[in-house]
Amino acid sequence: MAWFYVLIAAIVEVFWVIGLRYSETPLQWSGTVVAIIISFYAIIKACEKLPSGTVYAVFTGSGAAAIVFVDFLFFDAEFSISKVLFIAIIIVGVIGIKMTSEESVPVEEGGD
Repeated sequence: MAWFYVLIAAIVEVFWVIGLRYSETPLQWSGTVVAIIISFYAIIKACEKLPSGTVYAVFTGSGAAAIVFVDFLFFDAEFSISKVLFIAIIIVGVIGIKMTSEESVPVEEGGD
């Protein structure tokens, strides 16, 4: 479940980053703020079971890769093979971190 929270946080990150760039009205800014809150809530939930460094690395890496692809597809960003190569390196790193990280088992309090 913790990795699901990381995935949700990274997906929602794409929307709030786009919102930070393109919001103009109070309603658009409100949506951006809500997306930021959802994204960070998901990160906090993920950190309950996973190391925070792992969560942050996967969140930022996967979010950054997704944002670059969204820019290519929808916002006419300059496409280059070198950008795709570096994004691929980020994705390989994110997969490597996920494969080498384990969810922690919460310690129950008060029991003997």
